[in-house]
Amino acid sequence: MTLTANSKASIHMPRGLVFVFALACGILIANLYYAQPLISLIAPEIGLSESAASLIVTLTQIGYCIGLILLVPLGDLIENRKLILLTISGAILALVMAMLAPNALWFLFASLLVGIGSVAVQMLIPIAAHISPEERRGRTVGNIMSGLLLGVMLARPISGFIAHHFGWRTVFGMSAVLLIILAVILWNLLPERQPTLNHHYFRLIKSLWSLLRDTPILRRRALYQAALFASFSLFWTAIPLLLSGPLFKLSQQGIALFALAGAMGAIAAPIAGRIADKGYAKPATGFALATGAFAFLLSLFGGTSASLFCLVLAGILLDMGVQCNVVLGQRTIYLLGAEVRSRLNALYMAIFFIGGAIGSGIASVAYLYGGWTLVASIGFGFPAAAFLFYLTE
Repeated sequence: MTLTANSKASIHMPRGLVFVFALACGILIANLYYAQPLISLIAPEIGLSESAASLIVTLTQIGYCIGLILLVPLGDLIENRKLILLTISGAILALVMAMLAPNALWFLFASLLVGIGSVAVQMLIPIAAHISPEERRGRTVGNIMSGLLLGVMLARPISGFIAHHFGWRTVFGMSAVLLIILAVILWNLLPERQPTLNHHYFRLIKSLWSLLRDTPILRRRALYQAALFASFSLFWTAIPLLLSGPLFKLSQQGIALFALAGAMGAIAAPIAGRIADKGYAKPATGFALATGAFAFLLSLFGGTSASLFCLVLAGILLDMGVQCNVVLGQRTIYLLGAEVRSRLNALYMAIFFIGGAIGSGIASVAYLYGGWTLVASIGFGFPAAAFLFYLTE
């Protein structure tokens, strides 16, 4: 099937294809998180000092932001299926490089490329929105985003389990194999979509600024999600420090099980999509922001050994708020026009990933100087401030 940028689907996206998109998003986004629990294993083997070990994760995130700005907008210029498969091919090569890396320089360069290649996930979602009719678009995007969140939440425990039994290099090798299989599937199932935009590449990239400047709803939705994603990254970066500490004394396996419980928040995505399709995006946004703030208030009960349940519930509620809001935001900006959809998605994702980087960057410092009380207070402040901004809408 070949679609132009202005064509409209007459039927809803088949469930089987929705599942493939959700699976693809989960597999691709997981590459950003596989290395997080493995830093202590990887760094000594490749000759990376303990103080520089965090560069492994940082460079992957930087690569993802580079890809969002420089590659994802090409979805408005280049035939989409070809673009996605070329980007996934780059991720496959980067994963093989990481698996075989003999030293820190090679591995860090591979980490940067893994992040860049993983942006294929943000090329898939606009295609799904394009081939879904407007009345079902929110539901479709929500179902697909639930797969993405599961990829985020399951990547850490899965990589820890594989590395424990087979070594950390196997993690990157298995991910490369999964992407090869995924590329073959997408080659056969993805429709061709040829945009009608006739821009040069540099003019396309330059247009990102004017889109951001002239689209207030994009700025607003991106700031909502940046605040929630900052709290999300803060929580999931700091919580292992609390759980492994003297209060709970959980093993790596116990922390992995905690993360699995938090993945239950993925159920919010399809629900949010259905709510948005019915025209209730605005009140649902307020609920998502309030849920994120309440999750951190609930987590303050994590000061006693009897309150592990409160922390688990806080993690689930926070994930639900984040996942709900990202779907509501994408549903809203995708209504602004198919010809700019990829660039709008790139800006939206890049802005809220900056929020995530801020949250993860301050997590360990906040925990070191103020314990979980300071972490929870900062985590509450991000969505609370966004909620006050939401009241001006």
